[in-house]
Amino acid sequence: MHGWAVATAAVVAAGCATVGTLLVVRRLSLLGDAISHAVLPGIVVAVLLGARPGDPAVLGGATVAALVTVGLTRLVHRQGGVAEDASVGVAFTTLFAIGVLLVTVSGSRIDLDPGCILYGILELVPFDTVAVLGVELPRAFLSAAGVLLVVSLGLWLTWRWQVFTAFDAAAARAAGVPTAAVTVGLLVGVSLATVAGFEAVGAILVVAMLVVPAAAAELLVHRLQWVLLLAVCLAVGAAVGGYLAAWRFDTSAAGMMAVVLGLEYAVAVLVAPQEGLLARGSARLAYAWRVRCEDRLAALWRAEESATPAAASGHLVARLALRWLRLQGRVEATSDGYRLLARGRREAEQVVRSHRLWEAWLGRHAELPVDHLHPPAEWIEHHLGARLRQRIEQDLGRDAVDPHGSRIPPERG
Repeated sequence: MHGWAVATAAVVAAGCATVGTLLVVRRLSLLGDAISHAVLPGIVVAVLLGARPGDPAVLGGATVAALVTVGLTRLVHRQGGVAEDASVGVAFTTLFAIGVLLVTVSGSRIDLDPGCILYGILELVPFDTVAVLGVELPRAFLSAAGVLLVVSLGLWLTWRWQVFTAFDAAAARAAGVPTAAVTVGLLVGVSLATVAGFEAVGAILVVAMLVVPAAAAELLVHRLQWVLLLAVCLAVGAAVGGYLAAWRFDTSAAGMMAVVLGLEYAVAVLVAPQEGLLARGSARLAYAWRVRCEDRLAALWRAEESATPAAASGHLVARLALRWLRLQGRVEATSDGYRLLARGRREAEQVVRSHRLWEAWLGRHAELPVDHLHPPAEWIEHHLGARLRQRIEQDLGRDAVDPHGSRIPPERG
């Protein structure tokens, strides 16, 4: 029994993540949220007309409701003068409220429970079965598997158009791509995936499955096909892990799956290779360490230039930087402090050269007082490359000195 429930949740999650990836890439996540709620009136009307949840008629009713949502959103946006995000909120809340009212008024005539609409009845899915080749299979599993097959096939057939439209809709339209049809096809796929998951996991988890896996995958990888594959893996993993955790702690399966999705996103935010908190924090620490080391080298170079001993630094980080530079073979310890070695001298000259070139350039072009030139040069000296230093030197002239009369070191190979 648990196996079929987990399998149903996994198939629903895969279908939602497949279409949700394109929604996230196209920055239409809120529209996916709107569709996942606004399909409720279409489902209720189809059931009132005699269809059962999971039947093709219910899928058709939900698709019509989804298209009505999109049309109503555009109408409110264009004719009502309302911002696009606000028009989405107006459309989906209105249609969802209509659906809830229909469920409440027609509660005795249809087999739909408001609680199941929000949270699903995944634990009871294995009891509603259909005989297929003599084997009893859960109706929700068959419906979700069929939708997953349809959306996967549709995505495979229209992949180039979907990618082109997602990243440059104007260019795709100019190239003859039927962007309107591509968008409608995507929204139909979203409505199908939403309805397939409605009975099993409810509207809340469907929204999470549409958005969170793709948003997490987009942080971790940057090619669309890998984003899609990783989003499906994250969604299926959350479905399986969330169900097992819910069974272990005796709580809502859909709610626990949404919690696991949130945890996956939190981990992605933490470990993303470029935008993650760890990556940005380590980059800032590495930059701060590089600046500290270069400042130590520049201080030793200036002390040698003025033939005065370098001032001893009592700061712990500065002392650690000097020890690191010594281990790297850029300075050596002497009886009265530290002395630059050849490698450290070359690096120190470039830092001092960048500093003094920038002070000279600002002094000539920015009309700043001399005592205002040092702070910007103190920052920029760690960022100027050889090419930019050469351009500044050509502008100033090779015999230029900084505004304090100090010699500008030459460029070393």
